[in-house]
Amino acid sequence: MKKSRRSESRHAGGSQSVWRGSVESGSEGVPRPAGETGGQLVRQRTQLGPRSAEPIPAVRMKSRSLHPLMYRRRLEDGGGAKAGDLVAVYAEQHSQPFGYGLYNTRSELCIRLLWHGSELPGDDAWRAKLAAASALRTTTLRLPSQASAWRVVHAEADGLSGLVVDNFAGVLSAEAFSLGMYQRGALLLPMLAEITGAKHWLLRTSPQFLSQEGCDPPELKSEGCPGNVIIQEYGTRFRVRFDGGHKTGFFCDQRENRRLLAEFCEGRSVLDLCCYTGGFSIQSKVLGRAAEVTGVDLDEEPLEVARENANLNQARVRFVQADIFSYMREMLRNKRQFDVVILDPPKLIRSRMEIEDGTRKHFAMNRLAMRLVKPGGLLLSCTCAGLLPESEFLQLLSAAARSPGDEAEADGQSAAPRSFQLIARTGAAPDHPVLSTCPETEYLKAAWMIMQ
Repeated sequence: MKKSRRSESRHAGGSQSVWRGSVESGSEGVPRPAGETGGQLVRQRTQLGPRSAEPIPAVRMKSRSLHPLMYRRRLEDGGGAKAGDLVAVYAEQHSQPFGYGLYNTRSELCIRLLWHGSELPGDDAWRAKLAAASALRTTTLRLPSQASAWRVVHAEADGLSGLVVDNFAGVLSAEAFSLGMYQRGALLLPMLAEITGAKHWLLRTSPQFLSQEGCDPPELKSEGCPGNVIIQEYGTRFRVRFDGGHKTGFFCDQRENRRLLAEFCEGRSVLDLCCYTGGFSIQSKVLGRAAEVTGVDLDEEPLEVARENANLNQARVRFVQADIFSYMREMLRNKRQFDVVILDPPKLIRSRMEIEDGTRKHFAMNRLAMRLVKPGGLLLSCTCAGLLPESEFLQLLSAAARSPGDEAEADGQSAAPRSFQLIARTGAAPDHPVLSTCPETEYLKAAWMIMQ
């Protein structure tokens, strides 16, 4: 399985330019449209909020909440707000707004609350959010001393719901999950580039943008933005490709887990399932000095990058293009086991409707992966499904270990039920903070198990 990548009406606050198709840089430094794309019409905003002389649309909710995500069922009155508007949010019969957020009439997640309080946020308020997000990573966490790639904006956790931004060696790679954030991309990203000192930026939409936000706008990027860059993580080099890459181009959230895993790898055999561009595989070899490393992924494109990353570091890693279910069953039939196995699949649960199917896939993957680990070996099993609580993920792992499997998977001892010692539970790197009022921001769970 591969890691999956893919995130209009006139605003009361002033004019908008029309976007259709691919984007080129305009004479004033703001990208301009070129061509057509499926008849889609998306307007890029020329200002972040309404003009001071014009009213801001008002939306009334049934009750106030500190959670930044507000669904349609909680809406009492849309107040004439249009898709992408910054709106004042009122609750019950209060005469003063309790906050401000971005609105989309087409989405079930109709409001993404960005500010609490009655004061209307201006451009300085947007800049302050971006500056605070950057300062957390550079001043507090001091990430530039560890790597040249980190997350700068982590959506709700940084008060900017609907937007994530990674800094890759001076290129800001952003993903929009909301129409309102996408429409402000050509304003926010140059502002963030000025704050961080980045030279370029690009913005693409999330995989579910069309189904959730009701449109499919084109990628935006600064003039001269490179198609790829080379970053370093604890001295190891990786190429990040923006054209055709998944998500923002590289998974910074696993940075600390990759370093920790290396401590278990010296002189051992390592299997990296859903390896993508080889993050765990290569760090197992370079930092961990593993004896042998095999990375498996279904998608040939990231595997090409993985092979290039191995060459960048003069690391001997074997990469295999295969469906991981077929590959694991073949290994079991051949009675092949490994000292260390990493299972880091793509996001299998994107909505509540996918919980049952995604949970079933996690169970099947882990049942097979557990039987590929030698007794006393390590299994690192991950999920990036925010809708799957850690307690349920751990219960799933326990059930997968107890399951005897079936004849199609293996025979003999490798198919017998197993147990494990849970030695650690980790999550995303600290540049992916968790917001106390939004539990979904704690999306990545990693279970470290010694298989019995």
